[in-house]
Amino acid sequence: METTTTGRKIVTSLLILAGLILIFLSMFMVDETQYKIVTLFGKPTRVVSEPGLYFKSPIHTTITLDKRLLVYNPVPKEYLTRDKKNVVVDNFVCWKLIDPLDFYVTVNTVPQAEMRLDDMVYSEVSAALGKYDLSSLVSSKPGEMKVNEIFRQVTDNCKKRAEKDYSIKIASVKLKQMILPQQNKQSVFDRMRAERQRIAKQYRAEGEEEAIKIRASTDKETKTILSEAYRTAEVTKGEGDAQAIKIYGDAYGENINFYRLLRTLQAYQKFLNEKTTVVLSSGSELFKLLTEGQLKDVTRSVGLEKNKTTNKTANKAANKTSEAKDLARK
Repeated sequence: METTTTGRKIVTSLLILAGLILIFLSMFMVDETQYKIVTLFGKPTRVVSEPGLYFKSPIHTTITLDKRLLVYNPVPKEYLTRDKKNVVVDNFVCWKLIDPLDFYVTVNTVPQAEMRLDDMVYSEVSAALGKYDLSSLVSSKPGEMKVNEIFRQVTDNCKKRAEKDYSIKIASVKLKQMILPQQNKQSVFDRMRAERQRIAKQYRAEGEEEAIKIRASTDKETKTILSEAYRTAEVTKGEGDAQAIKIYGDAYGENINFYRLLRTLQAYQKFLNEKTTVVLSSGSELFKLLTEGQLKDVTRSVGLEKNKTTNKTANKAANKTSEAKDLARK
């Protein structure tokens, strides 16, 4: 009797445990970041996209797909540009599911989807880079860079193909880095060096042109200033000479005999010295001066006093003429 009761308890416990297991196997949770596809022997029966607790038969299975934006990082690959230069491009793809059921039927899993994205992106990037030279990818001038334009074109082309064939929405295909193969680095460096040398030569030519303009303007201004100074000096010199001639004329007009005597003495002073031998006739003015000079000095002393003032005025005029000549030389 006790054995029968114990057996019943065990059976009941096993039934309860089996029921709990069946209930547990029939429940599944859907997170807000997931899609759940319920399948029967691999064939999808329904798709659950709203978060919550759901039930299914124990023989059904669920497949989880992420509804968030996913990032795929392909392995860097080598491409050929239009001018036959090799570049290694490292890019990434941002994508998400559009229709989970269609995605499961056509692609099945995320790794399979990434394999197909890899082939698609490689073909599109290869086709796009083949339309541009290496200078459009590596350049010191921002206006020549076409990288953003190239990857916008790649994104648009991949988006159309992925939506049509795999129910995948591609948000963007972006470049992480572009590496030059070792055999291409030297040619790129040479081209960059030549470009910098061309720019430096242009700057030097522009500077030399500006320097020539400045020197020409300075020379012109210098000549203008010098010609104006020379003109002013010549005018001042002419005025001084005219004034000196007038003063000399007025001074010499006061006493013609004194002027003749002064000029005679100046002439004798130039050619007579202690080594000079002079032969004079009795009618020579110099002879008369030497023989009669003491008597005439007394009578002419008055005339000499009168001409002191005149000589001072003449000296002032001579000084002014000398100053004008110095100004003209400067």
